Amino acid sequence: MSANDAPGDSGDAVAGEPDHDADPTDAFAVLGNEVRMAALRALLAAEREASPDADAALTFSELFEATPADETAGFAYHLRQLTDRFCRQTDDERYVLTYAGREVARAIRAGTYTDSVDVDPIPVDDPCPFCGAADLVARGTDNYVAIGCEACDRPTLTLPFPPGGHRGHARENLLEAFDRHHRHRLALLADGVCPECSAPAEARVGYRDDETTVDGGESWADATEAQDAAAGGVPRRPQVAFDCEHCGCQLRSPVTLSVLEHPAVVAFYHRHGVDVRDRPLWNVGEEWREQVVSEEPWCVRVSTRLDGDVLSLFVAENLEVVETRESSVKAS
Repeated sequence: MSANDAPGDSGDAVAGEPDHDADPTDAFAVLGNEVRMAALRALLAAEREASPDADAALTFSELFEATPADETAGFAYHLRQLTDRFCRQTDDERYVLTYAGREVARAIRAGTYTDSVDVDPIPVDDPCPFCGAADLVARGTDNYVAIGCEACDRPTLTLPFPPGGHRGHARENLLEAFDRHHRHRLALLADGVCPECSAPAEARVGYRDDETTVDGGESWADATEAQDAAAGGVPRRPQVAFDCEHCGCQLRSPVTLSVLEHPAVVAFYHRHGVDVRDRPLWNVGEEWREQVVSEEPWCVRVSTRLDGDVLSLFVAENLEVVETRESSVKAS
């Protein structure tokens, strides 16, 4: 057991398909009571307060005292409703959280299902990827952050940010945390793992649809579209579509953003004295380009140029980087 494993987890992991016979209505109905919610909060608090080598399990009496229940008989009924699904009884007749109970208790503590956070406009230091003006502004509405340009009135991205993130970070650190949060999610998706449920996630490269907003409003605008428009035309742009059939999570983004964590990219920027993680997702730099090399089979060339050196990544339909090339461009 690692230091981050919660007590009593050894019996929680079950391999195989999810239990589709379980009725979610029954599970959520169990939670609709303050006594039961208080019991879950108490069990979570016990885990948080226990030392690494201590037992975080609580007795019936300890749980009863932590809730607003008036009598033990009534509390026993409420505890039975929670047992096996959200908590379980140990061999010495004490109680610990199950995986489901821990997730619910943490979500309650974080305000995930109860808090709706709005954020006053925050000026963004980076230039607009479309027009180059220093007029990017981030706005938060109902746990979503939207970054757009007030000069050209173009949206850059709209992505969710949990209420715990909004409330837990100081205003001056909010956008950095927001960027790190979604870099992590993108890296997981690019590795084939859903950031919501950890099931396999499928990636597919193709032309983007007219509708780019998915998953309750998650979307990236494509800065290369503006660059192409300035050059006299707007060809169809490639994008990567991430989908998890298990939980329904979806995300659409430019192909460039899905390769930012590739070792060749990280090393290339490092050799030029730049940390690619310092480039925020709403403007990774005007040096990036995307070009469809082939449609049958699909291949997109994603390239970046620093100090006359060019790194090209050739990305297949399944998002695999099949080849990388480096070259130098002579100054004219």
